[in-house]
Parts: sequence; structure tokens; C-alpha cells
Amino acid sequence: MLIDRATIFVRSGKGGDGCVSLRREKYIPKGGPDGGDGGKGGDIVLVVDPHLDTLLGLTSSPHFFADNGCPGKGRSMTGADADLMIVPLPAGTLVFDKDTGEQLADISSPADRIVVARGGRGGFGNEHFKSATNQTPREAIPGEPCEQRTLRLELKLIADIGFVGKPNAGKSTLLAAVSRATPKVADYPFTTRSPNLGIAELDSERRLVIADIPGLIDGAAAGAGLGHEFLRHIERTTALVHLLDIAPLDGSDPVASYEAIRRELADYSPELAAKPEIVALNKIDLVPETDRREVVERIVAAIGGTGPSKPLVISGVTGEGTRGLLEACWDAAEKTEPAGWHTS
Repeated sequence: MLIDRATIFVRSGKGGDGCVSLRREKYIPKGGPDGGDGGKGGDIVLVVDPHLDTLLGLTSSPHFFADNGCPGKGRSMTGADADLMIVPLPAGTLVFDKDTGEQLADISSPADRIVVARGGRGGFGNEHFKSATNQTPREAIPGEPCEQRTLRLELKLIADIGFVGKPNAGKSTLLAAVSRATPKVADYPFTTRSPNLGIAELDSERRLVIADIPGLIDGAAAGAGLGHEFLRHIERTTALVHLLDIAPLDGSDPVASYEAIRRELADYSPELAAKPEIVALNKIDLVPETDRREVVERIVAAIGGTGPSKPLVISGVTGEGTRGLLEACWDAAEKTEPAGWHTS
């Protein structure tokens, strides 16, 4: 199950208090002040954990409290600093301050380390206040207070390729055919109710991360159906595979379906609609061989595209054309900066 939203509460550590101490040793008159400083409180730091792909763990344990810094001691001993509190997140997590709505971070790289609550600095001990006119100060500064905030987390999957299309276009079947993913497959619309990720291995050195989102319907960008809820998951993809059911059981026109999905992508995000697109005419196995050429040519003529951009004919059930589709996906992913990970 994909959990793509979570709310957590974080609180850094308070700084340790400074110490008031006067040196008392035999044969050392007027030893003077020797109170040490307090230690720094622990920070709350967000990092990427490559083994995570969901926010599920945060829904059951949403509170993160860093330790306080230790107070200073006599003999000029500084209190120990508290350790960092590390909060691991999956790559692709957006972090917002829940109270203000401000976006604080976009956690997308293993190198990202975002401090969302800084620990308080330790206070000065009375040793800091000694002077020629104040040789026995009895004042110290308490440690700085902690920081606390409520964070709203949203996960955007990071994948190379995103599958889009109408419900029952065969996206989940195709994902299962080209990867080891096991999405739910059934003969009714909206089988996919949450995004699925799969890894397609073209060979030992080439892999593609593929995201399959729930089917889109007219008005999805405005909130209709299920797909609008997950369109953000394909915003990070390098290219899109637009899957068309070439033989829809409801008698709908594949060309009209293609144009409807293109409108929804453009309405949701012009940048998303501008991504490289591969059109795949799926379920060719359901079309009689005598009619295939005529059906395909009609759709291709209406959609347009020639050469490398010409629509591909595939079947997720029989595997026909899927190898060529993966090669086209690889070429599209290699032309721009990859969104997910793969080796070249």
C-alpha cells in the first residue's frame, strides 16, 4: 500500500544551561569562576533513505524529539552536545510547514540533509563574565529554547517513465508484463487505486523505473475520478507512455480518448504535457488480423507522428511489441536528465 501523505511533529533539543561555579581548592586562594558552558541541543534533520518508497512508517510514529544539550559543569567543563535526530524519508518527498503552508524542502537526492528544527545553543557559564571589576561573577545564561513545528509531507514518486491513459487501458497489465511488479489487474475500471512502481530490466546494465497511476477521466485535472489525486507522481518522470486501448469494449473512440487525456495533462500542468510522449496502441491481440492494419492506420493518421514518434503497437497480454516499447522508453529517458535512476 502506498502512503503518499503524512503529518509529523518535530522538536529540537534545548541548549544546556551555563554553570555557576567558583573554584575551591586547597592552597589556591581566590580561585575565581570556573563554570562551563552548556552543550548544544540536537537538530532534527531530514535525509533520504533509498530503501523507503512510502511514508507509511511515519503515520504510526509521527513524533520526533531530539535530546537536550547537557548543562555545563565546574572546572570549566562544557556540557556535551546532543546527537542529531535523523528522520529518514523516501526520495521525492516535499516538506511543508503545516501552519504557514511554506514549502521547506524537496527531498530528492541521497545528498540532501535538511535541518527543519535547530537545537538551541548552550548558555555561557560564569567563567565568561569574569573581569577586573567582577572577579566572582555569579551569573550564567540558560540554554536557548528548542524549536518545534508541525510538518506536512507529500511524496512524489521518482520514476523514469510514467504510464497514463484511460481506465482499463491496460496500464497495470503492461507494468506486470515488463517488470516484476504485481499490480491488481481486473476487467473493470479503476482497478488501480494507488500508484504502482516497477523496474523494467532491458539488460544487465539498463533499468527503467516505471510509475503506473490510476486511470484518468474527463475532468481529472479539476478533481474528477481517481487519477487527479496522483498526477503529481508523474511530474518528475522524464517521459510519458500514453497507453490507448485500441479495441475498447465500451465502443469509445481511441482518438477521442487520446485527445481527452492530452487536455487533462495540459490543464493540470503545461510542463507535464510538454514532456516527451510515447503513444502505445495496446490490446492489439483483440483486433482480428484482417482488420489490424486498417484500425492502426486510422488512429495513427488522426494522432499524427512519424519516424521515432510514430505510435507503437503492443499487447501487454501477449508481450507483442513490448520490447520495442522499452527501447523507445530508454531512448526517451536518455535524451534528458533522468528523473529516477538507471545506468548507462
